[in-house]
Amino acid sequence: MARYFFHVSHHSSQPDSDGTEFADLQAAQAAAVRLCGEMIQEIDGTFWKTPLWQLKVTDQDQRLLFTLTFSAEEHAASN
Repeated sequence: MARYFFHVSHHSSQPDSDGTEFADLQAAQAAAVRLCGEMIQEIDGTFWKTPLWQLKVTDQDQRLLFTLTFSAEEHAASN
């Protein structure tokens, strides 16, 4: 089992100092996708006020393994 750290950044950074153990990289990637989905549901209207959200996942040596990036943009309806 390896320890993975899920660092969230949007208008501020929320580093993960504890990490979570997963069997492999694929398990960490699946957990990262689930976490992003949960975060989008929980942040409600503030999602539209922050231009860019990122979840950066590192290993125990703080090597960046992958990044999930998501954003929202509102566009005026055209007639």
